[in-house]
Amino acid sequence: MSASRPESLRQLEHEVGVLIRRIRRVIGERSRAVHPDLQPASYLLLAYLAESGPMRSSAIAGTFDVDKGAISRQVQHLVDLGLVDRQPDPDDGRATLVSASESAVRRLAEVSSERRRWLDERLSDWSDDDLRGLVESLGRYNGALD
Repeated sequence: MSASRPESLRQLEHEVGVLIRRIRRVIGERSRAVHPDLQPASYLLLAYLAESGPMRSSAIAGTFDVDKGAISRQVQHLVDLGLVDRQPDPDDGRATLVSASESAVRRLAEVSSERRRWLDERLSDWSDDDLRGLVESLGRYNGALD
């Protein structure tokens, strides 16, 4: 007998809560693997910059829905660690673009590759179809919540 819809929704909330706790732990581990002094919140910003390319801090603030002052402090933290570079915006000399440094991009790629190897080991008994199904379901779930 299958669970009722309300029970399934309760179980979904529980499993998402477990996932969130795990993600928080993993982000902490990844941030320390990139740089021992990298704060987890700044790791997410750095990963976004590495993926998206140079941008203004105001655009980052809009993307993360975070106060510009908080983004400014995170960017400065990343600059101090040598993980982010600043350069003038070619479209507006008064503005500055920030981007992940080459060493940050390289280290992020290494950490991500290590994590994928770890995941592959942990999910070794999953078939390709099982894995693909999870990816599709998570994509559908995330799309429904946007």
